Amino acid sequence: MSALFSPFRLRSQTFRNRIFVSPMCQYSSIDGFPTAWHLVHLGSRAVGGAGLVMMEATAVSPEGRISPGDQGLWSDAHGEALKPIVHFITSQGAAAAIQIAHAGRKASTDAPWRGGRVLSPAEGGWLTLAPSPVPFAPGYPQPQACGDADIKRVISDFAHAARRAHAAGFDVLELHMAHGYLLHEFLSPLANRREDRYGGSLENRLRLPLEVTEAVRGVWPEAKPLFVRISATDWVDGGWDIEQSVILARELKKRGVDLVDCSSGGMVADAQIPAGPGFQTPLATRIRSEAGIPTGAVGLITDPLQAEQIVRTGLADCVFLGRELLRDPYWPLHAARALQSDCTWPAQYERARP
Repeated sequence: MSALFSPFRLRSQTFRNRIFVSPMCQYSSIDGFPTAWHLVHLGSRAVGGAGLVMMEATAVSPEGRISPGDQGLWSDAHGEALKPIVHFITSQGAAAAIQIAHAGRKASTDAPWRGGRVLSPAEGGWLTLAPSPVPFAPGYPQPQACGDADIKRVISDFAHAARRAHAAGFDVLELHMAHGYLLHEFLSPLANRREDRYGGSLENRLRLPLEVTEAVRGVWPEAKPLFVRISATDWVDGGWDIEQSVILARELKKRGVDLVDCSSGGMVADAQIPAGPGFQTPLATRIRSEAGIPTGAVGLITDPLQAEQIVRTGLADCVFLGRELLRDPYWPLHAARALQSDCTWPAQYERARP
C-alpha cells in the first residue's frame, strides 16, 4: 500500500491521504470577500483527490492583507461568504482548511502580475505594521512599529478570525508564521530590533507568536487540528534558523499545535536560497525528529515517487504541494495510478478512470 495514500489522523480529523494543497494567494478577492474564482480553484483541487485543501493566506484585519485583492476574515460576513466553498470541498471528501495571517511590513502591495509594487495611499495603499521601523527592502516604506495596543489588537484579531473559521465549517486552521510576514518578523532578528519584552532574546522574540497560538487554540475547538506554517530558516547569517525553529516547534507543541508546515525564506529580498527538488524537506525532517511533532514537507515536490519516498521513509508526515497543483489539479489521481494505489474518483468522472 502506498504510504502517500494512507489515511492520516490528527485529533478527530482523518485525512484520506497525505497530499495537502498549500495555501496559495490568488489576489482575486473583492474587499476581502471570495469570488467564483475561489470556489472553482479550491473546488477543483478537492475533486482532484487531495486529502486537504487549504485556502490562501487570509488576513485577520484589513491592514493585514498583502494586497487589496487578498482574502479576509475580519468580519462575520466574510466567514459567511466562505461557507459554500467549505461545503463543496468537504462534499468531495477532502478536509477544508484555511490559513490566517497578517502581512506586517510586506503589506500594501499590488498583485504579482501587476508587478507587486508598493501601493501609495492614493492607489489604495495603507500604513504597514512591523516589530520595528525597518523596511522590507529598498523602495518599501518604513513600517510603523507595533505599540502595546497594536500587539493586543493583533492577538485579538487572530482569535476572532479563528472563531469565524470554525463557524464557517473549516476542519483545520493554520497560523501563518512564515515568509517574512508579521509573526515571522517578530521571530527573526533581521526584522525585530525591539528592546522590550517582545524583542532581543529568543524567549522575547517567541512571545507574540506563542501568545497568538495560545489565544487561537483557546477558541479553536479541541477536536480540530491546528497547524502552523513556519520559515524554518531565513537563509541569512544572523537571521532565524533551523535551531531556533526546533525550539519554536517544541513550544508550539506544548500549546496544542498538531503539525508544523515547514517552509523557508521570505524575510529579506536578497537571501540566497538553494532552491531545488525537495530542498526544504530536511527542515521538516529535523523538526519532526527533534521536536517530536508531525511535520509537512513543502517546496518543489513534483513527482509521485518523490512524495511517496518522503512519507514512506518518515522524512515528513505529509506533503504540501503548491505550483504542481496549479499545473495539474488532478495530480493526486494521476499519482495514485503511478503508485498503483487506490484513490476515489468523483462519480461524475468514473467513465474516464483508467
